Amino acid sequence: MENTKDLAFDTFCKLLLHTFISQTEHTSRAERKRRDSFGMFDGYDSCSEDTSSSSSSEESEEEVAPLPSSLPIIKNNGQVYTYPDGKSGMATCEMCGMVGVRDAFYSKTKRFCSVSCSRSYSSNSKKASILARLQGKPPTKKAKVLQKQPLVAKLAAYAQYQATLQNQAKTKAAAVPVEGFSWGNYINSNSFTAAPVTCFKHAPMGTCWGDISEGVRVEVPNTDCSLPTKVFWIAGIVKLAGYNALLRYEGFENDSSLDFWCNVCGSDIHPVGWCATSGKPLVPPRTIQHKYTNWKAFLVKRLTGAKTLPPDFSQKVSESMQYPFKTSMRVEVVDKTHLCRTRVAVVESVIGGRLRLVYEESEDKTDDFWCHMYSPLIHHIGWSRSIGHRFKRSDITKKQDGHFDAPSHLFMKVKEVDAAGEWFKEGMKLEAIDPLNLSAICVATIRKVLADGYLMIGIDGSEAADGSDWFCYHATSPSIFPVGFCEINMIELTPPRGYAKLPFKWFDYLRETDSIAAPVKLFNKEVPNHGFHVGMKLEAVDLMEPRLVCVATVTRIIHRLLRIHFDGWEDEYDQWVDCESPDLYPVGWCQLTGYQLQPPAPQSSRDSQSSSSKQKKKAKSQQYKGHKKMTSLQLKEELLDGEEYSFLQGASDQESNGSASYYIKQEP
Repeated sequence: MENTKDLAFDTFCKLLLHTFISQTEHTSRAERKRRDSFGMFDGYDSCSEDTSSSSSSEESEEEVAPLPSSLPIIKNNGQVYTYPDGKSGMATCEMCGMVGVRDAFYSKTKRFCSVSCSRSYSSNSKKASILARLQGKPPTKKAKVLQKQPLVAKLAAYAQYQATLQNQAKTKAAAVPVEGFSWGNYINSNSFTAAPVTCFKHAPMGTCWGDISEGVRVEVPNTDCSLPTKVFWIAGIVKLAGYNALLRYEGFENDSSLDFWCNVCGSDIHPVGWCATSGKPLVPPRTIQHKYTNWKAFLVKRLTGAKTLPPDFSQKVSESMQYPFKTSMRVEVVDKTHLCRTRVAVVESVIGGRLRLVYEESEDKTDDFWCHMYSPLIHHIGWSRSIGHRFKRSDITKKQDGHFDAPSHLFMKVKEVDAAGEWFKEGMKLEAIDPLNLSAICVATIRKVLADGYLMIGIDGSEAADGSDWFCYHATSPSIFPVGFCEINMIELTPPRGYAKLPFKWFDYLRETDSIAAPVKLFNKEVPNHGFHVGMKLEAVDLMEPRLVCVATVTRIIHRLLRIHFDGWEDEYDQWVDCESPDLYPVGWCQLTGYQLQPPAPQSSRDSQSSSSKQKKKAKSQQYKGHKKMTSLQLKEELLDGEEYSFLQGASDQESNGSASYYIKQEP
C-alpha cells in the first residue's frame, strides 16, 4: 500500500476549488446565500458567481469535453492511479492538478503533464498557479488536452465501484451487536496502549497499514451541526488503538470536549479531498464556527505539510477483507474429541477470515469447530493420508450436493525441512505447550514421526493408553521447545502428573526414563520483529472455546512467545500463543468484521466462577474437562457449574518468516 500522502499546498487548494465549482453550478442563489452564512461555501469560503463562470470559459469548452457533474475528479498528488480492473496508467500533474494518461506525462518521474508545469513547479511559482485556480482560471492548454473521454468512463466506473464498497461496509457495520462495551472508553479511562495493526499480518490491512499514525488528517461526518443534511469536517488522529482512532476536529486546538473514537477502516472515514471530489459539503462544527473569519486560510495553514490517508485506502480495506475460503468447501480438521486424528468438515460460514466448520457427519449442524483460515489445524482433503496422520473416515459415502474440496493452495504452507540427516526420533523428550491447557508448558515426548516434518507429541503422565490424545505439531512449530527452555527463560515447567521428585530436574528425569533430549538445533530458531510489548491490548480467541473473541492483554513476552491474559478473568485462563498466531487481532477487529466481542468479565461473576472452577477441577483425561469461559449473555443468566465439554482448539503454531538467534535469556 502507498504511504500516506503529504498534503501539499497546491493539491489542497485545487480540491477546494473543485468543491466550489461542482456545487455552484447546481445550487440556487438562495441556497448559496444560506451556505454563505457559515462564512464558507460547502465548508470553505464564499465566492462570487464570477468564479463559476470563469472556470468554464469558452477556451476550456473548446479543448475538453465537459465532465458529468456527478462524476468525482480523482486527484492523487501525482501518484499513479490504479483502476479496479488492476491496470495502471493514469497520473495527476503535481503542478496543475490535471488527470491524464501517465505515459503522456513529462519526464521519467511522470509528475508533470508538460514542460511548463515542471519548470513552474521548480521555479517557485506554485503559489501563483494555485491562486489562479482559486480565482477560476483554467489550467494550461497542454494539461487539458490529456483529459480525454475514455478517462471519464473509467472514472464513472470507479465512482460506482466506491459506492458499492461503501454499501458493503455499511451492511457489515450494521451487523455489529452493541453490548455496552466501548474500546475507546476502556482505553482512555485506563490509559492503555493497544498493539498496532502492523503486528497482525493476517488481519485486514496488516501488511499495508502504511504510515497511519497520530497527526494524520481525515474527513469525517460533522456531528456538531444543526443542518438537516449530512456534512463533513476535517479531524486529526489524536491517538491510535488498533483500527480505532481518537479524532479531534480541526479548530479545537487543545480542547478535547468533542473528541470521539472511530474505526479508521469504517465507511465514514475519508482522506482529505474526498469531499471535494465527491461533492460533499465541508462545514465547521457549530461550537467553533465563529472562531475564525477565514476558514479557508486557516485550513490551508493547518493542512500544509500534513498527512492523510492514501486515496485508495477504502479500496485496500475492501480487498484485504476478501477471503478465499467459501461456504460448502470441504477440509480436514482436527477431531476435537480425539486430538490424534482429523475429520472432514464443511465450511458453514466465514467471518473476518474465521471459519465455522461443521463436521460432515453432523446432521443438525451443531457439531462445529471454529478456527482461522490460516490455522495449522486445518488442511486440504487428503493431507492426513499423505503424511501418515490418523483420520476418521466419514460414514457419508459421497459428497453432498454443492460441497466441494477446498484447493490445497488456500492453506497455510509450512516451512520445508530436511529430515535426511539428524532428525527427531520417537522417544525424544522436549517441552511443549499443552493444547488441553494452554497456560502450561509441559514435559512431552515425540511419539511418532510423520512425513513432511510433522510430529505426534504426547504429554508425559497424561497420555491415554491408545494414544488418542497425542497431537500433531510441525517440527518448525513455535509451540514446541528444547529441553531447558522454561528454566532458561524462568517459565514454570509442568512436570509429568504423579512425578514425585520435585523440583523437577531434566537431567534426573532423562536418566530415570532412559531417554534423550531432542537436539536443540532442530527447533525453530526464528524470532520475527513482531512489535508486541507487555501491557498492549488486543482481541484474542479463547482457544479453549474458539468461537469466542475476547478483550485481552499481553502480559509477558519470551522472544516470539506471548502470554495472553483475558481481561477480567483469573490467570489460570491465560494462554501461551505465538506472536504470529492467526488467533490474535487488533483492537477494533470485531467491529470491523461484524464478529461478536466478549468484554471483560464483571467482578462478581469472575469471583463466583473462580470459586466454582477451583472446587470442581478434575484430572485431565482423553476428553478435556477444563475451564470454559462464558459469553456475556451467559454471565447475565447464570454461572456454569462444572459441566463437561470437549477440547475445541489446540495451541496456535503459525510458522515464522523472521530470523534471529535462538532463545538464550528471558526478555522483559
